[in-house]
Amino acid sequence: MLDRELERKLAAHLFNETWRLIEKPDRTAEETIMMIHSAHASRYHWQSVGDCSHKAIGEWQISRVYSLLSLSGPALYHARLCLEICDTQSLSPFMTGCAHEAMARAFSSNDKTSAKLHHRAASELAVLVQDPEDRGILESDLKSIALGE
Repeated sequence: MLDRELERKLAAHLFNETWRLIEKPDRTAEETIMMIHSAHASRYHWQSVGDCSHKAIGEWQISRVYSLLSLSGPALYHARLCLEICDTQSLSPFMTGCAHEAMARAFSSNDKTSAKLHHRAASELAVLVQDPEDRGILESDLKSIALGE
């Protein structure tokens, strides 16, 4: 068993490494594989040392990775887990908005109606987010989803 502080640092490091790879425009095939594994590994470690917010964020990030790779089935599975955590734990409007953003992104490639419903739910929650930086993050993520009109 890992020391709790070491495991917390490992979970955060893996999350940040996943995000670095998400943002890397010229990712290699090997880096893509590492992106998937680091997202899952981060979530695994948060299970032991994180609270419900960490777990929801972990599921959100895994969903984001799969959406980026156009793997809508796994993206939707992890987005649903994120939303379930947010709903059962009554998490903040920001966290719940991010869960709906993940759902919208996961649905965006094959179910525009569901994508738009979740996009609308996330947009309505964004208005309730008190922290301007968090609200900006959520709104920016929502703008990046291709819904088609």
